Amino acid sequence: MKNLRITVNGQTYDVQVEEVGASSAASAPAPAPTPAPAPAAPAPAKSSSSQGGVKVSSPMPGTILDIKVSEGASVKSGDVLMVLEAMKMENEIKAPSDGTVASINVDKGASVETGTLLATLN
Repeated sequence: MKNLRITVNGQTYDVQVEEVGASSAASAPAPAPTPAPAPAAPAPAKSSSSQGGVKVSSPMPGTILDIKVSEGASVKSGDVLMVLEAMKMENEIKAPSDGTVASINVDKGASVETGTLLATLN
């Protein structure tokens, strides 16, 4: 253990810090659930190889605030498809490529998780 004195915004704090050595192997399995978002990352990889379409998945958990396009609409790469609220911030979900909106798979107000299919483009 190391004793350290840290000052934050003029306030001084005395803290103890433990160095992690050989016991880090025991803590390595704890971060194993953290790579759970990693399986969500391959989902976009699968989407680009899907037959006849590009799948647009949610990059993070949140709530759909607005859907800017409708099925059958022609979109260009970078066009805003919908708005996702996550952690009090509005995030624009944009078209990854040019195409036509084949399906909208969520409704306004829906709660979504990371990797949820939001829309499909042809």
